[in-house]
Amino acid sequence: MERIKNSDVPQSLMAALRGVQDYIDHCGLDHGLLRLMDVRVSQLNGCAYCLDMHSKEALHAGETVQRLISVSAWREAPYYTPQERVVLEFAELLTIMGEGVDIDPLHNELLKYFNKAEIANLTVAIAQINSWNRIVKSTGIVAGSYQIKK
Repeated sequence: MERIKNSDVPQSLMAALRGVQDYIDHCGLDHGLLRLMDVRVSQLNGCAYCLDMHSKEALHAGETVQRLISVSAWREAPYYTPQERVVLEFAELLTIMGEGVDIDPLHNELLKYFNKAEIANLTVAIAQINSWNRIVKSTGIVAGSYQIKK
């Protein structure tokens, strides 16, 4: 049930969020990796609209159904790369934010695949999808209507 229409959200807020998203989209991180991460974070947050959107975008960009279906069990599935695995683990850690978690070993693993600027960009990308999930959950945008822009 839609509780807040897009037209009722302050447009300056949406412009700021779109600005951050535009930065993420053009910061040089692999878009396939970001889409996979967006799907996993949206699963964790139970955001049906974002799952609909990001799974459609991922499939349109060439992601496989098998990998999208299995991303919630990525630790058990053999078809994710070591780089994807560390990003998914990082996304889960920053989304769930468990108390007392030692992040140093994960950062050391991230440094095998990313430089510090890229890790900062990944951090912002994870924060951004969490923001989008929370906004959508609050406003109540109905899932299923998202269409890929051609």
